[in-house]
Amino acid sequence: MGLFDNLKNKADQAIKNVVKDTSSKTEAIVFTILPNNLDEFKAMPQAAMSTPFETAAMTVLAFCCYPDDPNTSLAMLDFLRGPKPLSPYEKSFIKDRFSDKDYVPRSYFDGATPANDYVPSEPYTVKVSSNPYSYANEGYAKLFVTSGGADSPREIVLREAKDGKWYLWDQMILGGIREPESANPWA
Repeated sequence: MGLFDNLKNKADQAIKNVVKDTSSKTEAIVFTILPNNLDEFKAMPQAAMSTPFETAAMTVLAFCCYPDDPNTSLAMLDFLRGPKPLSPYEKSFIKDRFSDKDYVPRSYFDGATPANDYVPSEPYTVKVSSNPYSYANEGYAKLFVTSGGADSPREIVLREAKDGKWYLWDQMILGGIREPESANPWA
């Protein structure tokens, strides 16, 4: 075995370590109810956070609570974040995003579109997708959810902890989307 063969073997092993799952997949996470409080939220089967797909869908659910009860929504998000609670800056950012767009989190449910003012179909279903690069960084998963009012999927980053649970690390789902038709004077 020559010098270059040894280097090639090390490079091949490094690639195998970084790219664990090169497939793309989509999971439909179904909720029969939208929880009204933290106890109901924690009692949901997906609150076990055993997969990054479940935690990503639970993130959407937590944000749906914000327009009616911001404190409960923030408590739900802190639960999903585990040992890394929201910072004051993050709470302020979330408050700013909801100043006039309470429909954004609902847009991630199946059936919610601008045409129906983002009223989701029941049961409430969030489709969460991965791509070949979702697991490029060990211990992290970058997944995607699709909004009925956006042209491209939005990302949610999860981090696996020592307890085997997948916690919310970061999210980019509160960005602007198309207004509901009822709010659009040109519709």
